[in-house]
Amino acid sequence: MKKFATLMLALAMLISCAAIGMAEDITLDVIICQYGPKTNDWFTGTGMNGTSFVKKFEEANPGIKLNLEVVSWNDVYTVVSTRISNSNPPDILNIDVFANYASEGLLMPVTDYCPEELYDDFFPAFMQNSVVDGVVYAVPDLASARALFYNVDMFEEVGIEVPQTWAELEDACQAILDFYGGDVYPFGMDMTTDEGQANFAYFAWGNNGGFVDADDNWTINSDENVEAIEFVLGMVDKGYTNPNPATQTRYDLQDMFGAGKLAMVIAPNSVPTYLTDKGYTDINYATAGLPHNEGATGSSVGIMDRIMAFKDDSAPDQAARNEAIGKFLTFFYDPDNYVDWVSMEGFLPAVNSAVGALIEADPSFESWLDVLNTSKFYPSHKAEWDQVKLGVINVQQNALTGGDVKTLLDGLQAELTK
Repeated sequence: MKKFATLMLALAMLISCAAIGMAEDITLDVIICQYGPKTNDWFTGTGMNGTSFVKKFEEANPGIKLNLEVVSWNDVYTVVSTRISNSNPPDILNIDVFANYASEGLLMPVTDYCPEELYDDFFPAFMQNSVVDGVVYAVPDLASARALFYNVDMFEEVGIEVPQTWAELEDACQAILDFYGGDVYPFGMDMTTDEGQANFAYFAWGNNGGFVDADDNWTINSDENVEAIEFVLGMVDKGYTNPNPATQTRYDLQDMFGAGKLAMVIAPNSVPTYLTDKGYTDINYATAGLPHNEGATGSSVGIMDRIMAFKDDSAPDQAARNEAIGKFLTFFYDPDNYVDWVSMEGFLPAVNSAVGALIEADPSFESWLDVLNTSKFYPSHKAEWDQVKLGVINVQQNALTGGDVKTLLDGLQAELTK
């Protein structure tokens, strides 16, 4: 009888252990956007000192597996939309939009899965930009700020000052064009699906316009915005820009800049890392604020991407799934991992715990953080932002081929206020 009792106890323990093992055996589907040539290697290859993020995470978190896919920015919106249509959204998504998913009831509130200590580590201003109806639905992944990069040697050779206003920008472009002819494009313009919304923001905000008014209502067709895009078209028509703004991305422009074929370009703080990685080590460049119209208030442009978690009503253990997502976030934002990730791609951090290490490694980070603190951000907390983002890109591209700017912006505004 004693042997039977012992046998039954051992069997019960085995069943219990198996049940625990099954409960901990969780696979998280993760989609990460491709920020640069190193992104995929860092997450799934040998980027983290010879070990991938996925491998390090799984070793540190037994029972949790990552099915992680790195997707290009050009494809990610289609990939995610298709998965949602097939009732198979990822568990964790890294992307720049979120409000449309939140408004459709697809996302979990951040407080459902994010540990309190990590939640408190995020910059409050970033978290405020991830709120819909008083609920935080995403956490910031990383950030970047934009500045005017200019070729110092070219400016000295031509004998011009760094432009602060649009009039000065046109004068500088004309002087560069007169001096170099067709060998150098004065100013880089990106109206592609990659960064066209940023180009719109640079000039709309630089003319006291923008996407929304003080009450957070869409004002896409404001007089200030019409004037801004007409100025942009004038730059193109006068030959002040790269020849194909609708197809040449910021990476094309950064390559032109690094190769000495472009005198000025508005670009993110990651440009120094990009130029070094691409071998453009001979260029002498500096940064300045974004040119703005006379009488307008100049500002920088801040870009913030996010990480969010989708609901999964079919998950057998919601608490365990939420805990696993929290562990993913905690591991990702751990300074031992996060500092390596942010500095590798040349971005700005989203958590306070990373600031000290990044400034110590590169003192220039501090000045960029100051720029970020004075930046304007896209109204991505509004559910229509993904529509607006594509809409302003289409407006600029259609205007390039002869479309009337006001008519195009009026059409986009009408779509938003139906």
